[in-house]
Formats: sequence, structure tokens, C-alpha cells
Amino acid sequence: MEKELLARWPESRLEPSLTRIHALVDFLGSPHRAMPVVQVAGTNGKTTTARMVDELLRGFGLRVGRFTSPHLESIRERIVLDGEPVSAERFVETYDDIAPYVQMVDAGSDVPMSFFEVMVGIAYALFADAPVDVAVIEVGMGGTWDATTVADARVAVVTPVALDHAEYLGPDVGTIAGEKAGIIKADSIAVLAHQEPAALDSLVRRAVEVEAVVAREGTEFGVLERRVAVGGQQVRLQGLGGEYEEVFLPLFGAHQAQNAVLALAAVEAFLGAGAATGPIEQETVRAAFAAVRSPGRLERVRTSPTVLVDAAHNPAGMTATVEAIRESFDFTRLVGVVGCVRGKDVHGMLAALEDVCAELVVTQNSSPRAMPADELGALAVDVFGADRVSVSPRLAEALSEAMELAEAGPDDALGGAGVLVTGSVITAGEARTLMGGRSA
Repeated sequence: MEKELLARWPESRLEPSLTRIHALVDFLGSPHRAMPVVQVAGTNGKTTTARMVDELLRGFGLRVGRFTSPHLESIRERIVLDGEPVSAERFVETYDDIAPYVQMVDAGSDVPMSFFEVMVGIAYALFADAPVDVAVIEVGMGGTWDATTVADARVAVVTPVALDHAEYLGPDVGTIAGEKAGIIKADSIAVLAHQEPAALDSLVRRAVEVEAVVAREGTEFGVLERRVAVGGQQVRLQGLGGEYEEVFLPLFGAHQAQNAVLALAAVEAFLGAGAATGPIEQETVRAAFAAVRSPGRLERVRTSPTVLVDAAHNPAGMTATVEAIRESFDFTRLVGVVGCVRGKDVHGMLAALEDVCAELVVTQNSSPRAMPADELGALAVDVFGADRVSVSPRLAEALSEAMELAEAGPDDALGGAGVLVTGSVITAGEARTLMGGRSA
């Protein structure tokens, strides 16, 4: 089944249109309308925010289906039911059920359905059949013409918008936010993270056009206080319904606290909570956040030396990762392992890493779009200097070299050696597999 799906157009190749996904869900009896939807768009933090929304909603007794992308290790990570990746049997059964209708859409279209479009169809069909009380759906790219947007979200969440996928979404954050604003539909509630002014303008303009209610970070909700704690951070959050104190979040960095309050506001909006009703059950919120996991997001997969994997794949994401490392880890020596794909602002990512990484091992992941290690190495030398960069095309060998470099430094006796593997979701996922990680 996976081989058949991957033979279709990959996620990196797009023909922006909702025509094919509309045709498929029409053939399937509109499964996307069988449950309310919380949809998450934005540049960074979408998957983690979706995971947090899922955890909170399940804490309040709802059956939740979650669709995210891309996956780290297993394709089944994309479709999660009751907090667990859907079983292989159910995945295949659902695909077999919809495959004839996919073929009908293909036959009637000049462009066959893409891998991502079929995955969206599988997710909506599976969630309708389960059935679920609510679906938490992460946008693949953009918003207006993303296949997930075939559904009309009750709550539309937009994480911070930054420059990424400019060839498809536009050359500046205002234009990109305009594309992402397409998830905001009539009579929905738009929950917006703090944005650059041009992005906020595009998002609010869309909300006004469709008469959606708007809740903004920094105005209606926000992070009131945060402090580093063992294994994560302790936060105090202002939600739509009031304050939530002493919330432990087992994730690192200010960006994760922002994701948390965004998820909280989304769930409050979905449950109908606000200033007039007061906070939702605080103990339930605390328990849900304490249970949140986000594989591949500054995740420790080994100790001695510490190895962290992180899926940052653009300068904004890498900057957030670097700030979180500085705040939460006391490394005396950090070695980076970086593998990227073409089409990204690689120079911007490397510049963000330069001050925190003593040395860099450049490698190559298995993606057909992977930037060759030698080409990436040349870019890295421009940023780090030749004496701080080595090239190791095979990821397993790059990891071994980086661990040796980390432990061989002059500060090894202090026990502060670390390795950061980053640059792409694919690189992070393959490193997790090599290190024996497991996604959920």
C-alpha cells in the first residue's frame, strides 16, 4: 500500500487545487463533514500544537482523530486515533475501501491525485468510520488550496508565520499569511499566535471578510510566566477563560510554551469557554500538558554524550531551537549534524547554528530532494570556516563522528558534551531510527 501511495506525486510537487479532493470526498459521502474539525496552519509548530490540542481534547473525554505531516519514521504516524497511530490493518482496510474512488477521480482528471491528497482522503474516511467526536487536522502547506481545507474548520489555528515554501506561497510573510488564512471559514473561530504585522493584517482581514471570531495571542490569551524545570518548563498561561497556573510542559523552549497557550485557547474555543464561563478544568489541563510528547522536536534520544534530534528546517525554526538549547541545556561543547533538502534557506539555518555549535558534521538524508553532502559542506564552510566542518555523507557515520568529536573536546571532563541532529524532518526521523527511537 505504501509503495502504491509513494508512486504518486510526492508532497514536494503540487498542483494547487481542491478539485480532486472535493471529487473524492463527494464519492465517499462527505466523510469530512461527519465530525467538527480543529485545523492547524502556520510555518512552524503545527505538529506539536496539533498534538497538544489532541491531548487536551482527549483529557476532556472526547474521542479524537489526528492528522499530521510529514512523518518521522512510519507513515501511520500521520493518522492517529485515540492517541495512537492507526493500526496497519485498519490503515490498509481504509485504503482498500477508498481506492476505487481514487481511481475514478484519477480517470476524470488531467492530474492524478497526489500522495498527500490520498492520505487526506484516508484520514477523513477513517475518522468518519471510527467515528470520532472531533478531528484535529494539520495543514500540509499553505491553507487556501491545501487538501485538508476541504473541511470547514470550527476552530482555525494559525501558528507563527515565517518565510518558507516561498516558491508556492509567496515572497513575504504578508502574502504567505494570506494563503494560510484560507483555513478561516465563515462562522469559525480564528485562534492566532503572535504574528509579524503584515501577517496579522492578512489573517485578520480574512477573518473580517468571513465574519469569523478572532482570538489573538498577546490580547485575548498568552504566556504569563515561564521558568526552566527538570525535563521541560513550568508555565503560567492566560487562556480565553482565565489563568492556568503551575502547568508543567515536558518540552523545551519559549516556542513550545507559545504552542501550548495556542493549543489551550483553541480547545477553550472549541469547548465554548471564555471570559463569561471561566477556565476549563485546571487539573485536566495540567494532566494533559504533562502527558504531551513531540518526537523529533529537541528530543533527547541518547545520553553520554547527549544526542538531541530536532526537525527544524527553516531559519525561524532553527533560531527557536538554538534559543531553547541555550536556555535549557548546559553544554560545554555541542557538535551539530546537519542534513537538509533542496529549496530551503540553508544559509539562514547554518547562520543560526554557528554560534552554538563548536563543530559541524554535514551529511545527507535519504530524500530524493536531499542536498548532496558536498554541496551542503561548501555552504557550511562559508559560515563556519573550513576548520570547523567535516563531511560525512552517510548519516550513521556522521552520527558516530559527531559523538566522537563531542567527547574529544577539551571540556569532556565536565560532562557537558552534546550532539544536535537537525536540518530536516527526514534527517531527524532517520536519526531517531538509528538511535532506536519510537514515535507515537
